[in-house]
Amino acid sequence: PNAVQLISVDPSSPAHIRALVEIWNHACGEPLAISERFAAFNLRASAGVTQAGWLAVEDNWAQGIVLASFIDGYPQVAGPMDGWIDVLAVAPAAQRQGLGSRLLTAAEKWLAEHGRTHITVGAGLRPFGPGVPLEMNLLPFFIRHGYTELDASGEPQITYDLAADLSHYQPPADLRKLPAAARPAQRGQEAALLAFLAAEFPGRWHYEAEQFLHQDGGRISDYMLLWTEAGVQGACLLTFPDSVRPLERYYPYSLPKPWGQAGSIGVSAALRGQGYGPLLLDASLRRLHDNGINGCVIDWTGLLHFYGRFGFKPLRTYQQLSKRI
Repeated sequence: PNAVQLISVDPSSPAHIRALVEIWNHACGEPLAISERFAAFNLRASAGVTQAGWLAVEDNWAQGIVLASFIDGYPQVAGPMDGWIDVLAVAPAAQRQGLGSRLLTAAEKWLAEHGRTHITVGAGLRPFGPGVPLEMNLLPFFIRHGYTELDASGEPQITYDLAADLSHYQPPADLRKLPAAARPAQRGQEAALLAFLAAEFPGRWHYEAEQFLHQDGGRISDYMLLWTEAGVQGACLLTFPDSVRPLERYYPYSLPKPWGQAGSIGVSAALRGQGYGPLLLDASLRRLHDNGINGCVIDWTGLLHFYGRFGFKPLRTYQQLSKRI
């Protein structure tokens, strides 16, 4: 509809945040609902990230929204041609009128103007999801617009959120005893955490830890650290109901409350395959359990077998989609 105007999103405008939440929640429904706190958190500035968005408005009714972003100066996080479509949502009453296509085209044009020729749906640095939730049946729309669900080897790019009820958590029977200890990080250990991540996971996880600690005011104790004689050799980030990262990002609504989340989690390359990862995960899940967490999400993973040992099953499936322009 030509009467619909595209207005630039102002991340500091409560009205724009509210419009994003209302459009998203009408389009996605209760299982994927977001809050204004979460939307505002995801529109906060991040180091190196440029984000733009447009609201589709007619007669003061915001009917659709798109957000796109890219990062500069962090080549280990994303390349100079990479960009993301962070959000694309159209209110049900305005669907099937070409509005989604118009918003997507506006975002792609903006990304192209900034030299971004490889575009991914979701999976940005403050993600609303790691891809397109399969339950939304949006694949035909994106495929029609030139996106592919296949990776370079021709395999579908599927990822999962996994979930478990920790109310009666028991460690796996085959957990090994190892010369290591996992415990909550303490103030003053920020440098040790960041040095471990810079050495072992220098991309997104290191970037996210820096943002979490320095931009977002996150608690260092939300990280579990794995200690050996060699110092910090593993880390797992936890999300509690009072953490700075909003739990709605993990869409845990079908799980028993209180909710929590675990991940990213990783150990140093030298220790992988020896049981140190399970040791760290067990300590992290026991800590969540001891803090009264029941419904727990481990998001954005393909490691169904690894987490399955700890009682985790798929909660939601995402299709990762990308396009070269």
